[in-house]
Amino acid sequence: MKAIVQDEYGTAQEVLRLEDIDRPGIGDDEVLLSVHAAGVDRGVWHLMTGLPYAVRLAGYGLRAPKNRVRGFDVAGRVEAIGKDVTTLQPGDEVFGIGAGTFAEYACARADKLAPKPENLTFEQAAVVPISALTALQALRDRAKVQPGQKVLIIGASGGVGTFAVQIAKAFGAEVTGVCSATKVDLVRSIGADHVIDYQLDDFADGSQRYDVIIDIGGHRSLSDLRRALTPKGTLVLTGGETDGRWVGGVMPMALRALLLCPFVGQRLLPFMCSENNADLIVLTEMIESGKVTPVIDRTYQLIEVPDAIRYLEDGHARGKVVITV
Repeated sequence: MKAIVQDEYGTAQEVLRLEDIDRPGIGDDEVLLSVHAAGVDRGVWHLMTGLPYAVRLAGYGLRAPKNRVRGFDVAGRVEAIGKDVTTLQPGDEVFGIGAGTFAEYACARADKLAPKPENLTFEQAAVVPISALTALQALRDRAKVQPGQKVLIIGASGGVGTFAVQIAKAFGAEVTGVCSATKVDLVRSIGADHVIDYQLDDFADGSQRYDVIIDIGGHRSLSDLRRALTPKGTLVLTGGETDGRWVGGVMPMALRALLLCPFVGQRLLPFMCSENNADLIVLTEMIESGKVTPVIDRTYQLIEVPDAIRYLEDGHARGKVVITV
């Protein structure tokens, strides 16, 4: 099969190449997928570069990636199932999270897959899993958003942000999105009640306070974020792309938030996404009911994966980037 592989850490142009390799084997609780499309997210960049170095220490390979093939988000058809899989059958159209999805075939655990939403193409379904799960769980489980609350989404035009805006609206919140000037119309079009151009206005100037802040951008200080939060409000730190080769941008802030939280009235919460079938089904219901629609900026072919990752890295993406296979 054809796949995008790498044997060392580095930039997309330096280390990624298209090769013919063997199909992956599957375990008892896994399925083999014929990949139709794969989503591109920041996690792909982290594993490609091995940055921050904490990624390597987490078990992905100290000097080189353990898994040669990049990619997590996937949509496709089940080709074969492990002996313990009872929820899926060959021929089923599914979406979810796999291993090495920038390839013609990939393996995935059955409990990280769900039937593809009927009203989505494979390309649309492939960009949902990690970004939409992050948005759903941050809003529902960590922030516990209630109808009528004022919710601020920082990074509203990106992959997680476009889902967060729509899901917060589905929960009945009054949503304000923060983005650049060129993306204001996009954020407004997906349901945001208010949009702040961060180049013109400062959401942390104290003129407005929010019950919930979902910080996807990671570029503002903890004190700035707290200034925009109500005295009993909730801040959820979902990520952040700043300098920091050892532990990255969000980890130090998350640690400060955990240390400060017991001494203030505000809830300051780090967050990590849980990859599971149950929440993929929740997302499917929201998508099929019309409450959530994936936003795709650009589509690339498998051989163009390096270009897709570079485009995402440059920070220009409006919504999601997808690979067709």
